[in-house]
Amino acid sequence: MIQLVAFLGNYGKEYENTRHNTAWLFEKSLPFSSSLSYQNKFKAEFAAADYEDIVRKLNGGELKALPENAPKKIYFMKPLTYMNLSGDAVGEAARFYKIPASDILVVHDEIELPPGTLSLKWSGGLGGHNGLRSIKSVFGTPDFWRLRLGVGKPSDGNVAEYVLGNFSQDEQITLSQVFVKCTELFNKILTAKDMENLLKSWSKVKLG
Repeated sequence: MIQLVAFLGNYGKEYENTRHNTAWLFEKSLPFSSSLSYQNKFKAEFAAADYEDIVRKLNGGELKALPENAPKKIYFMKPLTYMNLSGDAVGEAARFYKIPASDILVVHDEIELPPGTLSLKWSGGLGGHNGLRSIKSVFGTPDFWRLRLGVGKPSDGNVAEYVLGNFSQDEQITLSQVFVKCTELFNKILTAKDMENLLKSWSKVKLG
């Protein structure tokens, strides 16, 4: 079961609406976001919440049946280390709460997926994502869950400039639609008895 959710991004006003901060933008869109009490902890903005309460908020106040092994608490974090050192923050929190890599969900932007696409992935390659590379390095394994939000690739090949660039107006519209679908998946992740079953239908979902 997922005990820790890490939303990867870069700290600072200049990065707020960039493609690399897609995960932070998604976190803001979640129905429970405003109820979280974030503190500066573990080199991150960090919040602890009641697992049942989060599921209720995802379902309009109704409590869905939870798996028997659902934890009492769930933790959320937005590393403040900048993207390339995300593992420092995630590792620190995981060590403190004794959370294995397999119980961590990392939410991140993904250039290997086109805009309007989302994907649930277990382990595997890192797709050149420096945040994922940092987390793998700290834990010594790629065996953690990823919720991937497609941002597409740049036409000129300049990836660094592209991911640190702002979304176009059309992309922002698409993103808001993706977030609705992504919230549905997020809910299923927290209430699934077997995460492996979700991979069959959520390994790659494109809007439209």
